[in-house]
Amino acid sequence: MTAVPKAEPEAHDRRSLHERIAADLRDDIMSGELTPGGNLPSTAQLRTRFDASIQKALQLIKDERLVVGRAGAAVTVREHRQRTIRPAVSLTPAAAGGRSYPWLAEAAKHGTDARIMLLDVREAVPPADIRNALALPDDGVAVLRSQLVLIDDVPAELVHSYYPLDIADGTPLTDHRRIKGGTATLLRQLGHTPHHCEDRVSARVPTQEQFESLRLPGSLPVLCTLRVVLAADGRPIEATSMVKAGHLYELLYEFAPE
Repeated sequence: MTAVPKAEPEAHDRRSLHERIAADLRDDIMSGELTPGGNLPSTAQLRTRFDASIQKALQLIKDERLVVGRAGAAVTVREHRQRTIRPAVSLTPAAAGGRSYPWLAEAAKHGTDARIMLLDVREAVPPADIRNALALPDDGVAVLRSQLVLIDDVPAELVHSYYPLDIADGTPLTDHRRIKGGTATLLRQLGHTPHHCEDRVSARVPTQEQFESLRLPGSLPVLCTLRVVLAADGRPIEATSMVKAGHLYELLYEFAPE
């Protein structure tokens, strides 16, 4: 007699009720179902939809800056800062006098102000994924440049970039100051022209550093990109960890048929 396989247990969402409600509302906002400037459904409508108290859920998405409202007034969807980032732009040389970092150009298009805060420049042993990307031994050292991108003074992206010592030594990559034209321009000037890059994208629970640096409002995922930039001969010349608030940004990759 053939044994009947046991049914898989049903998946159960173990999040608190207000977290589940906030997740549904957040998805409606980010997908455009609820449009900027429009009102959220009334408290009565939400109670009917979710059969629950929704005040904690509303507070969550207020903290995430997706909606605005006050006691006794309608809660409205903000012109939220979900931005589409085009990774391929990062390999394009900056025009003379132009903005060297894609974030800055994108922010200007939206009429917002963006700036980069240089946090740290030093020699360091990179984490394992960066060491593997740069083909470094376990105790291998690289030059680390850490930056925080801010849009309208709100943290948008935490960036840790690593460069092989033989490329960075004796160059502005080791200076504790911004690089005119950006690192891609400098690498070209040094004879290490970026040819192509490889991105690995994942959603993760934020580390303490990421949570605090990005001023995250709650238990939201972060969007992590590990980018490896390679020269024409395939040599890795830069490896960068970029972390963004997962509910505010998306990545757009465009491919043309060969």
